[in-house]
Amino acid sequence: MERIFMSPTHFFNFSFLPKYTSLFIQGIEYTLLISIVSVLIAVVPALMLALMRLSKNRLVRSISGIYIAIFRSTPLLVQLALVYYGLFNFIRIPSYHLFGFINLSMFIPGVVALALNSAAYVAEIFRAGILAVDSGQNEAARSLGLSAGMSMTYVVLPQAIKNILPALANEMVTMVKESSILSTLGMVELMWAAKTVSATTYITIGPYVLAAFMYFCINYPASKVIEVIERRMRRGDKR
Repeated sequence: MERIFMSPTHFFNFSFLPKYTSLFIQGIEYTLLISIVSVLIAVVPALMLALMRLSKNRLVRSISGIYIAIFRSTPLLVQLALVYYGLFNFIRIPSYHLFGFINLSMFIPGVVALALNSAAYVAEIFRAGILAVDSGQNEAARSLGLSAGMSMTYVVLPQAIKNILPALANEMVTMVKESSILSTLGMVELMWAAKTVSATTYITIGPYVLAAFMYFCINYPASKVIEVIERRMRRGDKR
């Protein structure tokens, strides 16, 4: 039977799959891991930035505002370069491989860069969630003798977090896509796998089509789940 030749530039040339399937699977694992870790790390500084933005102290508000403005107004690629080649030029991390394929000397700077960037966006999510809580809740808590800090911790924040959970989940979806920029450092995530296979096999489009499909398979179902959660939360609030 005559073998069908498929051009290296054909969109559906996946002849590389039998040999490189494991590399793409590893790329998915790395992408998901770094996305989840980055957003989780970003939550703490984001909450601090949000509270600083709501502070009555002008200096504290300004510091938070400057941080958010800088990280939201400059490219993530530039931030990654400054963190990796700048900050971590002074902070040496041992080249230790976790789980056999995660090089900590690249993984940690990548996570830090993504977390610092994400914190600027998550801070605004937190701030919007806190402001969405009825001011009467805080006043009632203060009238019961709670301090401003206790009122924020035990009354306002729990309600705010419930309101912002869908937005935080959306930030996770965004992070999955933005993590592709770490391929510029040689981190073994999904985009790096596509670039490596393309350069090795000279199949120029197929690996990227497969990577796009994998990103879609991760993010589209996640987005639909988030929509369902949002609808259920809205129905719960109406009761």
